[in-house]
Amino acid sequence: MNWIFPLSKGSGAIPPINSLQKQRQRQIESLKAAHSNIAEIQRDVEYRIPFTINNSTISINILLPPQFPQDKPVVTVYPPVGHHLVDSNNGTMVTSPLITNFGMHSDLGKVMQGLLDEFWKSPPVLGSGAPSFSFMYKPSAMPPYPTQNFHFVPAFPTQDGQRAVVAAPAPPPGAELQQAPPPSTLTKSVFPRVCVCVCVCVCVCARARRLTLSISQLKDLTEKDDVLLEFFSCLPQLGQVSSDKEDLVESIVLMAKKNLQLEPQLEGKRHEMLFKYEQLVQMKSAFQTKMQRQHELSENCSPSALQARLKVAAHQAEESSEETAENFLEGKTEIDDFLASFMEKRTLCHSRRAKEEKLQQTTGTHAPFPAAH
Repeated sequence: MNWIFPLSKGSGAIPPINSLQKQRQRQIESLKAAHSNIAEIQRDVEYRIPFTINNSTISINILLPPQFPQDKPVVTVYPPVGHHLVDSNNGTMVTSPLITNFGMHSDLGKVMQGLLDEFWKSPPVLGSGAPSFSFMYKPSAMPPYPTQNFHFVPAFPTQDGQRAVVAAPAPPPGAELQQAPPPSTLTKSVFPRVCVCVCVCVCVCARARRLTLSISQLKDLTEKDDVLLEFFSCLPQLGQVSSDKEDLVESIVLMAKKNLQLEPQLEGKRHEMLFKYEQLVQMKSAFQTKMQRQHELSENCSPSALQARLKVAAHQAEESSEETAENFLEGKTEIDDFLASFMEKRTLCHSRRAKEEKLQQTTGTHAPFPAAH
């Protein structure tokens, strides 16, 4: 069980994880969380993110050096492409500022997402003759990093770990190397088997066609290619295969034509959906604006707000009437003007206080009524 729980020989305690390893694990977890389709090539060392642009699959390969994230990752693409973020010499090394300026406080998941966004905005151009299969990626310019042997990653022993490597014995002097058999020997050893297989096939086909062939006819079939080809061309099964192939091709062509006929209708539905979506966005914005206005009006017209406004207005009317009375006592206004103005302001003051008191009784609040001066 030591290969499941690897422990050191000197002591049984597991050494603590240092800060660099913790930051490395956080960066890897961020990368996995940001990209669900990521493939792990080598644990904690190499990862790959495939994406498809213009019916072409491109893979982004991420190599994490031993001192990552102190050292920036090595990011390459395959197949080679032409892009302003990729080195023009080899077409694989990514030279984006997001990678060259990578530091301890950078987020690897966000950096790779930003790189993918740049590729989506400005699609790369595949190099001439470059295959678009992601599994054919074999970087020759950079050797893979060795396994980091973190103590928190169990090292699974290989199947041949206990085998000893023994050099092959050297041939004795004077001995000649055994050469491969010549083609004629291979033909002589393999041809009888082929003839037997052909005879079996011919017999089966003849039985299916309820034919009786003589030994001479069978010998001609095995020795003469033109006779064998003529015999197979006359088989009804071969004609049925050719007929099925033509029918399949015709059905595929008919289906493709139908799909092309439906393309304008599909484009019309797509534009209609986009128009409906824009209308939805506009109506949602207008609804949110009206809801905010309704909320403001409901707050301004609430019983507590109306009561507070009536109380302030009554107090202002009372102060205005007192100011009119003081002007009359000082002889600044005539008695007729004083009576008209004073009666109007006192009536307004008492009316507002009566409304405020009625509203207070209606809402059930018992706020103290200000004393009259």
